[in-house]
Amino acid sequence: MPLDLEEQEQLDQFKAFWHKYRNLITGVLTAALLVYAIYSGYQWWRNSQAASAAQLYETMISAVVKGDKEQSFQAADDLQKQYARTPYSAMASLVAAKIASDSGDAAKAIMYLRWAAAHASNDGYLALAKMRLVSQLIEGGSTQDSAEADQILKETPVKGYEVLWYERRGDWYLAQKNTAQARSSYEAAWKQLDQAKEFPEEARRLLKVKLDAVGGLAK
Repeated sequence: MPLDLEEQEQLDQFKAFWHKYRNLITGVLTAALLVYAIYSGYQWWRNSQAASAAQLYETMISAVVKGDKEQSFQAADDLQKQYARTPYSAMASLVAAKIASDSGDAAKAIMYLRWAAAHASNDGYLALAKMRLVSQLIEGGSTQDSAEADQILKETPVKGYEVLWYERRGDWYLAQKNTAQARSSYEAAWKQLDQAKEFPEEARRLLKVKLDAVGGLAK
């Protein structure tokens, strides 16, 4: 069916437009499809990584239940090496650190806690790793350990975990025999309790004991 003049004019305009901008349009569409393909591939990879990491973490927990320390440590090491970007790696490192600490191997516990503090992607695991690391370093008692704990505590607290930060700062001051500053830090932690998302009653009581031991709340 022959085109009328208006339709022919519109067709000619489209042809001219396409001839002028076809490379740009094709490039944009290609780039959009490439981005979508990369995103889809990344999502598949991430889900695959998470599934594999979860399976390895379950293997570790089974080893923990059996009391097999070496297999537990090996699983934690494998999670660090192969699945560092998943939350399971930090979880496993925290568990491994606890096992090492309970076994009296402070150096190994510190090693796992340092890794978790440097790589944890979840704020909760990150805060827990840093505060456990500080506690372990305070127990170490060396000048180097004390300096490392001090440096960590000077960092900005992970949001929602300020109570733990101030409490550990108080522990650090107390280890330095600076009772006044310890009391000030414990008071700051106590004042943050109302804003804390979660703070177990047992932990609250422990903080109160620490605060009372250095003179209690200022009146």
